Amino acid sequence: MLKALYCKQPVLKWFSISAVIVILDLYTKHLTQQTFALGDKAIITSFFDLVRYHNEGAAFSFLANAGGWQKWFFTSISAVASVFILFLLKKHHEQTLFSLGLSLVLGGALGNLYDRVTLGYVVDFLSFHLNGYFWPAFNVADSAISIGVGLLLLDSLIAKEG
Repeated sequence: MLKALYCKQPVLKWFSISAVIVILDLYTKHLTQQTFALGDKAIITSFFDLVRYHNEGAAFSFLANAGGWQKWFFTSISAVASVFILFLLKKHHEQTLFSLGLSLVLGGALGNLYDRVTLGYVVDFLSFHLNGYFWPAFNVADSAISIGVGLLLLDSLIAKEG
């Protein structure tokens, strides 16, 4: 029955991938909030910690200390981008790499959008570092967005070669 539904609405497989990303993202953020107080960290390896940070800005805490207006700015951008991605997925659902990239970006955008609307910030908990150099903490949504953008870039390179 599920296969028949996908045949009638092929875009549903891409929406399903986005939904899985949102669920994983929200669940891992929930676990982080239940386990850690703000600023806590658990050392996992010599290069990886679990932490609890609140990011009120965008990627790498861009505009995090801008006074509050950035919440609505980034919320608006995420909402508009999500609607645009839905349109692109419906139009190009047969393009596998492109649609997979869009699905990951959409799932990540919606996961972070949920945090921003309900909490006023995004929960970050993955922290990588090496020799005293730290990559900004991130979450499942950020990972999905990064991988999705990488796939979109790969798709555009393949399309230019083809």
